[in-house]
Amino acid sequence: MKIPQLSVVIIGRNEGQRLVDCIRSVQAINEPPKHKEIIYVDSDSTDGSPERAKTLGIQVLIVHPERPTAAIGRNAGWRVATAPFILFLDGDTILNPDFVKAALPSFDDPLVAVVCGHLRERFPDASLYQRVMDLDWFSQPGVSEFCGGIALIRRAVLEEINGFDSRLIAGEEPEMCQRIRNHNYLILHIDQEMALHDLAITRWSQYWQRAIRTGHAYAEIFTLSRKSSHLPVFQKKAGGILWQRESRKNFLNAGILTGIFIVGFIMTLLLKSPWPLLVSILLFLLLSVRSAVKARWKSTNPTTLFLYGLHSQFQHIPIAIGQLSYYYNRWRGQHRRLIE
Repeated sequence: MKIPQLSVVIIGRNEGQRLVDCIRSVQAINEPPKHKEIIYVDSDSTDGSPERAKTLGIQVLIVHPERPTAAIGRNAGWRVATAPFILFLDGDTILNPDFVKAALPSFDDPLVAVVCGHLRERFPDASLYQRVMDLDWFSQPGVSEFCGGIALIRRAVLEEINGFDSRLIAGEEPEMCQRIRNHNYLILHIDQEMALHDLAITRWSQYWQRAIRTGHAYAEIFTLSRKSSHLPVFQKKAGGILWQRESRKNFLNAGILTGIFIVGFIMTLLLKSPWPLLVSILLFLLLSVRSAVKARWKSTNPTTLFLYGLHSQFQHIPIAIGQLSYYYNRWRGQHRRLIE
């Protein structure tokens, strides 16, 4: 049996038709390596996802973790894969047919460990949430600090750093990337469409939960990095404790934003006038406009940018709640399950 040149690891849980679309996009890549393998890792789906994948002729691996995480699925996949390059995909993504062809030459540089490209929302007009969060995927081409869950990674590097941290329910890619950079490897973002992602967020509760998960990741990874036995090396080579600045900055922003509204509400009650609360709303809108202006390189649509500004400011509150929930659960000695 010939050893494949590329292994594609797809992870998923109850992805339905999105998984089928993802697998078919991998099977349809342009100028594929002569030999490739596709592995789907399923985390206790109840919608028949493993069976769907098997009918498409790919290898299926089912994991039954007590605490499902993306990191567990990705680790299970790359460890049974056999190719020197591992392409990680989520079951809700559509791979661009030209990404692999464009990315592989970058590995001619032995220091390049990870290559990723542009990720966009598949259905940005499906909801206001997806419209604004489509801009969250944007990043500039060049050497990067982190990659997302969709990336092409050198297998030897995964072996060297022991893959993803399976304890994390979110933020496993930035944490792994810090360890990669700590070993003097590069993470490269190329100017190439990579994949389309389907957040499928159409309700307020979904948007809120996603921000809560982000906050949980900030707090958990910051805490684990601070306790790491390799901390002095991290501080020297990888820019300090991971997400220390982001965690503290988000608490500060959430406190300021909450304070603005609390003060406005109290003053409105005391003065029996709506003006203090209206001033609070105006301050929030001005902060949102400031964020929109700073993100103007991401879009030319002023409405989209304004909505993105609102999102950028408001999300500090649920992110802070997610951070606090991590510390509360840690104080109680409990581990939070996957936040979906």
